[in-house]
Amino acid sequence: MTTILLARHGQTRWNAERRWQGHADVPLDDTGRSQASALAESLASAGIGAIWSSDLVRARATAEAVGARLGLDVQVDARLREVDVGEWSGLTAAELEQRYPEGLARRRVGGTGWESGEDYEAMGSRVVEALNAIAAAHPAEIVLVVTHGGPITSMWLACGGELAQWQHRGNCDVDQIVIRDGRMQWIHSTRGGLHQQVQG
Repeated sequence: MTTILLARHGQTRWNAERRWQGHADVPLDDTGRSQASALAESLASAGIGAIWSSDLVRARATAEAVGARLGLDVQVDARLREVDVGEWSGLTAAELEQRYPEGLARRRVGGTGWESGEDYEAMGSRVVEALNAIAAAHPAEIVLVVTHGGPITSMWLACGGELAQWQHRGNCDVDQIVIRDGRMQWIHSTRGGLHQQVQG
């Protein structure tokens, strides 16, 4: 059994401005760097044996802050990236309302709003694949995986959670899952509450 700690990256300027990021490589801002340092301190005694990260700079910099504190190198996997939001990248909700109102309406009911990006199912498949590979490489270890809001949501769904029960994750929030024989089980999050959902 491998324990995976899923951490969302620290804040970027686009997060603060509530802009869709997707694959845009936006760096951490001052708040995000402080959050990453606080995350590192909070995980100092967690028994982490390995650190993996999305290749996007906001996740990688967050992971590297933890790695520096724990004396661990960060391994990178592009499959842990955020969903590709295509033409929505860099836009706010107000801008989407003006430019892509039909797409925004689809997104508000749980669909994929953009046309040129990636759908959530494809993103979820690649993230599950990446986490299973990480678990296989680190049996019986605690592994920190620094990723993005979309992939963490997709793991909640992969573990059998309902989208209606999902709470948005803040920057540097941490969720915990375990992977045993290719099955994922959601344990808990820093948002509180205990969830025991199993992927079939």
